[in-house]
Amino acid sequence: MARITLREVAHSYQVYPGGETDFALKRIHQVWEDGGAYALLGPSGCGKTTLLNVISGLLSPSRGRVFYDERDVTVQSPEQRNIAQVFQFPVLYDTMTVYGNLAFPLKNRGLDGAVIRRRVEEVAEILDLTPQLQSKAAGLSADAKQKISLGRGLVRSDVAAILFDEPLTVIDPHLKWQLRRKLKEVHEQLKLTLIYVTHDQVEALTFADQVMVMYQGELVQVGTPQELFENPRHRFVGYFIGSPGMNFLPCRVQGDAAQVDGVGIPLDPEIAGRAAAARGALELGIRPMFLEVHQAPAEGRIAVRVKTVEDQGSFKIVTVKLAGYSLKARLPEGRPVPEAEAYVRFPLDRTRIFCDGRLLS
Repeated sequence: MARITLREVAHSYQVYPGGETDFALKRIHQVWEDGGAYALLGPSGCGKTTLLNVISGLLSPSRGRVFYDERDVTVQSPEQRNIAQVFQFPVLYDTMTVYGNLAFPLKNRGLDGAVIRRRVEEVAEILDLTPQLQSKAAGLSADAKQKISLGRGLVRSDVAAILFDEPLTVIDPHLKWQLRRKLKEVHEQLKLTLIYVTHDQVEALTFADQVMVMYQGELVQVGTPQELFENPRHRFVGYFIGSPGMNFLPCRVQGDAAQVDGVGIPLDPEIAGRAAAARGALELGIRPMFLEVHQAPAEGRIAVRVKTVEDQGSFKIVTVKLAGYSLKARLPEGRPVPEAEAYVRFPLDRTRIFCDGRLLS
């Protein structure tokens, strides 16, 4: 295993890139600690796979350096870096047995037969493949084949890191949870460095200790799932993480309040002072679960109109209209839902202000 460091890495697929828009990756400066479980999360086209391929050695970056521990591996191949990579579609040999597929990477490295057998049986046990070890891979289900593909990555105990490029995309939804849980168990047992690329926030937040959110070629925030949810440092993180995502309202700041088309929303005085001094477009942000909905007026509450109510089983999503803007609030089961008119409150400790898309902290 290795500590992976990217120093000022940028990459363009153009031979002679011009401005920043020509770069698929924009100044990535990041460390992946040895033995950590990481997720690269973001929408299609944001640069996740490009970054993964730079880490693996399938791509040499246009700018910057890649280090494994203190060794510069920028121009080295994946084999020289000693990494394992698991792709979106299973990579295996259909004519071989499950045992043969799992043993293949070890046989290629000339390991002793007893060592190979012990390691294959250990990984098969972890992935619940033991009953199928002597079965041909061709006759297995899609999820079993992907487990074999995962096992081929995990079977090598000497790898610097294992990289996963959306490995559960082709798996039926009801089986994804089982495989995510299995990967989490694998990490806890083997303490391997795992980097997992996905566009699915549920996969990222349930698998990783640290989630790295990408947007337009940039790592906009790195943190625990709780940090990303409670303190998004970029507008995109607030929008992308959570269901539904963060509410945003264009505003200006006057005194200790955010003004939204003439409606004043109280702010923490310190945040209000920073916002008043900021230069750029301001937006107020609040998570739906933190926006309070009440049936009666009171100090600090703002009158709104109820538009829709969606019953999600254990909670309800209420959409309200405030000063021409729609806001969503998440109400737990059992809370009364206003029918037409309601009153909302923005808790000071949960209300955020963003300037040009970035959090005013």
